[in-house]
Amino acid sequence: MMLNTGLSGKQGADYQPLVERIVEGWAAGKPPLQATGKPSGYYRLTNYLLEYLVSNGTFPEGVHAMPEGLDRHNNIEPSFPVDFDAIIGNATLPDGAGQ
Repeated sequence: MMLNTGLSGKQGADYQPLVERIVEGWAAGKPPLQATGKPSGYYRLTNYLLEYLVSNGTFPEGVHAMPEGLDRHNNIEPSFPVDFDAIIGNATLPDGAGQ
């Protein structure tokens, strides 16, 4: 399923499967939310990583703070740190992605 990130065309589609694999790895073992079946921050991380890849053509490095978000009841979900070096591991960008 392609997320609604505001990104269109080939750029986002090239990275989508890779982003989903990385974020699924991050999500493993985290408690799912009843409403989505995904852990808190899943979609924010997915959108952040996809937008970063499209904008920069490379993986983020080190720790980045995910932006605050809103849940389905408009309650603020806090920012949280993500260590991209740890979650990306040995993943590689697809050949010709983002071109």
